[in-house]
Amino acid sequence: MSLDAENQKVGSLAVLGSGSWGTVLACLFSRRARRVTLWSRSSDSARSIQQTRANDRYLPGFRLPDNIEVTADLCRATTEASIIVIATPSFAVGETCGQIASYIGPDTLVISGAKGLESSTGRRMSEVVEACIPGVGDRLVALSGPNLAREMVADMPTATVVASRTPGPARQIQASLSLPRLRIYTNPDVVGVELGGALKNIVAIAAGITDGLGYGENTKAALMSRGLTEIRRLGRALGAVDATFSGLSGIGDLYATCASNKSRNHKVGFELGRGRKLSEILESMDQISEGVLTTDAALLLASQTGVEMPITRGLHQILFENASPREIVSALMARAHTSEGECEDEG
Repeated sequence: MSLDAENQKVGSLAVLGSGSWGTVLACLFSRRARRVTLWSRSSDSARSIQQTRANDRYLPGFRLPDNIEVTADLCRATTEASIIVIATPSFAVGETCGQIASYIGPDTLVISGAKGLESSTGRRMSEVVEACIPGVGDRLVALSGPNLAREMVADMPTATVVASRTPGPARQIQASLSLPRLRIYTNPDVVGVELGGALKNIVAIAAGITDGLGYGENTKAALMSRGLTEIRRLGRALGAVDATFSGLSGIGDLYATCASNKSRNHKVGFELGRGRKLSEILESMDQISEGVLTTDAALLLASQTGVEMPITRGLHQILFENASPREIVSALMARAHTSEGECEDEG
């Protein structure tokens, strides 16, 4: 029996967030659901996408499948959904979940697809969701991995990872939403999966900076390696499993966002490396660079746990303290020599 056999399909699925990520997930999962509702915060945007069957602002050139309905009505989008996918920017997750809390049924599975941290508290997205929707923890799944939106909607082979507190919800999502060109793995380490997906955005901005400065592949490889060390170090302090960061939400997502010019975080870094101001770069972008907000949150967590994160701190100085990217690179290179072994290495 094929994955798309009619009797295997999900009844109704909702995707909250009509940016490129939410639109792509709606398009992909529409192959596994009889009905998909894509929610947009903007009534005008919802009306335009519904009528034209395209999201020309965020995903030009792709037509929405016929079984996708676009709406700005959260109640309509979520009330009958058996699976709800949260694909808003991280800063909007709390507000959105607070609004849908009373609409969600007791058996509804919720997928947290936002890759970020709450900037004011450092909370992971699943923690934000749980705080806003009481009792959802045992039905909550975190999704992460190397998932560049335009490649996924173009049906290029890719893999992603889902994690849940107990095995059941992640396995159910794996069985319900896997596609011939979307391979879904499960992982019990919710903390590691979410941290990998969020913290790689910091390293991606830094990688973009090195490209904008005209440095080479050696520089980027060293940055990615040491960036992954920082991610592992903070993850360990917060209870993550080291092995998770060798998987899809760790090395996989890190490589995709650091190496690709399709990554908005890499784009921000590249423009910073070329000398543009952060405010100017962000004003010119239609979409959110999660790494900018995550940098603040990561340093908050580092301070709380006593973890050293020199690359993250250097990026913070560039983003928010008007430091010169070249000077920060020089300062990182001039740090005291240490062993690569993480047991004795503090940076």
